[in-house]
Amino acid sequence: MATEAIRTEKHEGVLTITLNRPEALNAITKQMLEELKAAVLDGGEDDDVGVIVLTGEGRAFSAGVDLKELNKIKVEAGGIGGTMDEAARAAIQAVQKVPKVVIAKINGFCFTGALELALACDLIVCASEAKLGDTHAKWGLRPTWGMSARLPSALGKRKARELSYTARTFTGAEAAEWGLANNAVPRVELDAAVHALAEEILPNSRGSIAAYKFLYNKGGARTEKKALQFEEEKVFPISDTADRLAEFMK
Repeated sequence: MATEAIRTEKHEGVLTITLNRPEALNAITKQMLEELKAAVLDGGEDDDVGVIVLTGEGRAFSAGVDLKELNKIKVEAGGIGGTMDEAARAAIQAVQKVPKVVIAKINGFCFTGALELALACDLIVCASEAKLGDTHAKWGLRPTWGMSARLPSALGKRKARELSYTARTFTGAEAAEWGLANNAVPRVELDAAVHALAEEILPNSRGSIAAYKFLYNKGGARTEKKALQFEEEKVFPISDTADRLAEFMK
C-alpha cells in the first residue's frame, strides 16, 4: 500500500506504523488518519503480524491535529466536526477492533488528538522525557475523539479533570507514575523496551489475546455484574488450546 503520511515496517511478527510528517511534528491530517486505518486493518488480517506498534518519526509522536487542516474546516461549538471527525473515529475504531495488541510508543510530543489516539491503543510505553497533554481547552475546542471517556478510565475522574481543565502538559514519566502509560524509560531505551514487551506477547495464543481484547473493550464499559455475565456467555474461536496443553503435558 502506497502511503504519504505514514510509514510501515514488518519485522519478526511486529508491524510498526510510523506517523511520518516530521517537518510538522507529525500533525494529524485526514489523509494520515485514513492511511492509519488502512494499515491497522491490513495488519489485523496479516497472519504474520502478532503485535502492532504505533509511533512517530523524529521528535514527536504527534503534536495533534494540523492547524492548517483546521483552516479548511468550519469549527462550530468547539468541534472540528465533519470528515475529520469521521476519519479519526474510523481510525480509532480500527485500533480498538483489530484482533492484535496495539502498542502506542510515545517517543516525543503527544498532544490532544494524538493523546486520544494513543489512549485507544491497548498498551502505552513512553519515553520518560516525552511531553503529553490534553490542550483542547487552550484552543477553545471540545473533545470529539474519546478523550472524555478514555482519560478518566486511565487516570480516574479527578486527575483527568485536572489535566483537561488546566491543559497542563506532563511527562512520560508522570504518565507511567499515574497509570496512563504501562511504562516509561529514557528515550534511548524506548525501542528496546517496546521490543521486549512485544517479545513477551508474541508467543501467546492469538485467539486468546483477541478474546481478551474484545472482552476488555466491550465488557469493561459495563457494570461488574454485566461484565461477568458478558464474559461467561461470549464464545470465541480459539483454535490452538489443545496443541498448547498437549505441549505442556509432555
